[in-house]
Amino acid sequence: MTSYQRQQLAATALGKRKAEVIITNGTIVNVHSKEHLRGKDIAITLGAIAYIGECQHLIGDETEIIDAEGKFITPGLIDGHMHVESTMLSVTEFAKAAIKQGTTTVFMDPHEIANVFGLEGVRWMHEEGQQLPLRVFTTVPSCVPATETLEDAGAELLPDHIKEALNWEKVAGLGEVMNFPGVIHGDEKMTKEIDATIQAGKTVTGHIPVEDPKMLQAYVASGVSSCHETVTREQALEKLRLGLHVMIREGSAWQDVEQLAPIITEDQMPTENLSLITDDVYPQTLIQQGHLNHVVRKAIKEGIDPTTAIQLTTINPAHYFNYGDTLGSIAPGKWADILIVDQLEEMKPTTVMIEGKVIYDEDTYQVTFPTYTYPAKAKNSVHLNRSLQTNDFHAATTSASSVRVNVIEALENNARTVKATANLPVNDGVIQSDQENDIIHLSCIDRHHQSDQISNAFVKGFQFKSGAVASTVAHDSHNLLVMGVNKEDMTVAANRLSELGGGMIVVNKGKILAEVPLPIAGLMSDQPFKNVVKQVKALDQAWKEIGCPLNAPFMTFSLIALPVIPSIRITNRGIADVDTFELIPLEISE
Repeated sequence: MTSYQRQQLAATALGKRKAEVIITNGTIVNVHSKEHLRGKDIAITLGAIAYIGECQHLIGDETEIIDAEGKFITPGLIDGHMHVESTMLSVTEFAKAAIKQGTTTVFMDPHEIANVFGLEGVRWMHEEGQQLPLRVFTTVPSCVPATETLEDAGAELLPDHIKEALNWEKVAGLGEVMNFPGVIHGDEKMTKEIDATIQAGKTVTGHIPVEDPKMLQAYVASGVSSCHETVTREQALEKLRLGLHVMIREGSAWQDVEQLAPIITEDQMPTENLSLITDDVYPQTLIQQGHLNHVVRKAIKEGIDPTTAIQLTTINPAHYFNYGDTLGSIAPGKWADILIVDQLEEMKPTTVMIEGKVIYDEDTYQVTFPTYTYPAKAKNSVHLNRSLQTNDFHAATTSASSVRVNVIEALENNARTVKATANLPVNDGVIQSDQENDIIHLSCIDRHHQSDQISNAFVKGFQFKSGAVASTVAHDSHNLLVMGVNKEDMTVAANRLSELGGGMIVVNKGKILAEVPLPIAGLMSDQPFKNVVKQVKALDQAWKEIGCPLNAPFMTFSLIALPVIPSIRITNRGIADVDTFELIPLEISE
């Protein structure tokens, strides 16, 4: 905000200038005092709040009056950590879906596209965000690739890249620092990135899923100031005691509000260092339940006071990112990012204003969204050396009859996995699956370097009866991930995604049941939001048809390759034991 703007706000407050917009007759939710203020108007000048009180004297011939009779007026919602790529939408199409739900600001971490196209990809998404009515801040991806020794991504971000991006307008800090072993043991790259961010006066956001107190305190001491990987009440209490800002996550698949709400409702912990975030949300959630407003509703359902829940999604994230002076509340000098809602418990806005302008009102957008065109390069990200064959998915062995193997066990609505083992039969030197015990084939293929590198393993927890699935959304390196009961369907699925330039697919008995093309970096669609919702709905149904009963199964599947969340994963290099941060063999030696 410029000096001129501040002067004009002061002039309006003193009655020397008429307001451009006045909101009247509503009940203001004050997130500073936790009061509901009635009988007070809000005067807006140059997109910001100038005065709160009786405003009749500020009405001029050109003043727009908005009547909020019988309704609540709240600050616009702020998502302090989310990945646009997880919605499968472009930033523009995500904005269309999110603003109507009351989200007016996001702090996005585009580390998915960074793992495919590096800093160039981050710039594409950042630039797209800057032309939108949605207020889009970026945190620079910190761990690209997520690990140095366990996987291969399509690109790498180095400390010099981080320093460059920290100078971009509306870059708010460093994205979630996932390489916690590197941080706590003084890895040079991680140390330089954290130091550069702190020296720039910006925020270092974190990701620390371990419970070891020595590791946790070493991580905090390194300069990281938040964590969104908190899944138990005890973890949340300990992190708050150590001064971490705890981001409570409620996405489509990873849902932590129910487990963590008691730190507020029962433990009565101070809430200034807490916020609610979405992290990863897929299109069906956006259209059926909402965005951050859905998280607020969930928090209220779990017993958190509505005004507190709104604080956790407005002023708290604004302060955390050092934007509390201009964002996050309804007060003089703050940007007029405002929601008008019928009931706080529902948080379904009838009107959404951003920077004093009505963006959405009574089910209709009042603005035209600009078009952003990604370069041709962005749609050429799947690089296989050849068409895949069925025998590419063979897990070979020298054993004659049976072998004991490490198995990745997936958990519903949980980003973590369990390290399991199983005895599997061998046929002609190839380890076989055990569908009766829910153990099926899993493969990860390098899609960035035409290396022909394929790792084969086994997974349980998805309960497939037939068919196969594949995805180029495979956090965080986003190689080609394939899973199935039979290798013929796995082959069809993998080759089809190569043809599409990336996406998600379900195949059964050689037939494609559903597919979601994601040509932008193999991560995002170039289609309108409504089209993607239909495609994802069909994908979800196709997963069910082949036997999988899990909620948001393709999101759980997409994390099977993420070697920074315990306990065991697959990467293009093999099986990764996240607890020890090393690759381990498929076969277990006697």
